[in-house]
Amino acid sequence: MSGRDLFCQPRRIRRGAALTLLFASVVVAAAATGSFPETDRKSAAGEARSAVPAGHHEDVAKAAEEALADGKSPMEAAERAVSRSGDRWGAVYSQGEYEEFEEALDGQYTGVGLWARRERDGRIEVTKVASGSPAAAAGLRAGDRLRSIDGERVDGQPVTEVVSLLRGDATDAAAGTEVQLGLQRGTHAWTKTLRRALLSTDSVTVRKLAGGVTVIRIAAFTKGAGDLVRDAVRQAPVGSGFILDLRGNSGGLVTEAVTAASAFLDGGLVATYDVNGEQQALHADAGGDTTRPLVALVDGGTMSAAELLTGALQDRGRAVVVGSRTFGKGSVQMPSRLPGGSVAELTVGHYRTPLGRSVDGRGITPDLPVAQADSQAAVQRAETVLSGLGDTD
Repeated sequence: MSGRDLFCQPRRIRRGAALTLLFASVVVAAAATGSFPETDRKSAAGEARSAVPAGHHEDVAKAAEEALADGKSPMEAAERAVSRSGDRWGAVYSQGEYEEFEEALDGQYTGVGLWARRERDGRIEVTKVASGSPAAAAGLRAGDRLRSIDGERVDGQPVTEVVSLLRGDATDAAAGTEVQLGLQRGTHAWTKTLRRALLSTDSVTVRKLAGGVTVIRIAAFTKGAGDLVRDAVRQAPVGSGFILDLRGNSGGLVTEAVTAASAFLDGGLVATYDVNGEQQALHADAGGDTTRPLVALVDGGTMSAAELLTGALQDRGRAVVVGSRTFGKGSVQMPSRLPGGSVAELTVGHYRTPLGRSVDGRGITPDLPVAQADSQAAVQRAETVLSGLGDTD
């Protein structure tokens, strides 16, 4: 199958947020995306046209073309057509947004390098500052309060909207553009103007726990994430057990998820998928580690390509899955270029786990449910399960 297939979120929660996509915590809330083979990614939008159901695509393209001829917004007309189609996961992106989308899949984003969260009282608090980022150079640190962005107060706003303002999504702001932040540290309040930069995401992090346990956290399947997982497995101490933390993983490049699966499987089926009724299969590479114990940790934010990986490890008997039911995003989208330059992502099929289970609308049910899968208690439960699977000392 040529081109790319994307797992992306509904249009209603996309704008200004979905294209902050894989930044999982660069003041981030997730959006789901997934992509099949990357080899033709530059021309994929054009090549994908023939794979989109003709009526579905033609209605959207025709709406954009007519709007353009009438001097109206082709993107807005396409969005209305997608909405009328009933395509739950269909979405329309401007050219600038889609370019950002491509950057995100490459493990990059334009921003200032802040991680943040909204507190119960509505305050936006910085939780982490990326090293080498504009925010770090300006002296910002965890615990600082973010009060405003370019004069607009952010208290009470969803984190996704804060992300959109920081990135300058409304104006497709590029690296080098300025953004003014209103900040507070204790009783001291000040403003600081930063220049956005092209930054890299930390999609895979590795840490060691007592008892020889290696925790591999995958925030998103950006380009190169699969090889990072394989490297982490190869470099783990002999006898080490693994916790694969997929909580909050919004998806990413499916090819990277398959590579990650290859770290723990010795070949074999990872998933099947259909495009317009034609069945295809995804297989792991041979030579993965199949002996050391593995626990996959998931939650309701585990989506798309991350669910594909979870389902493969569970069905193949390679991992015990701990946490809460995953999101349930298992449909396949493909991109097509529209008149006016925007890009439509339209649903063309669905994927299934090795045992034939459909994920879309169902999610993956853990082998061991944990009430608060996003808590440290979930990690401790995973450690307990791991200790019962084999000697990790």
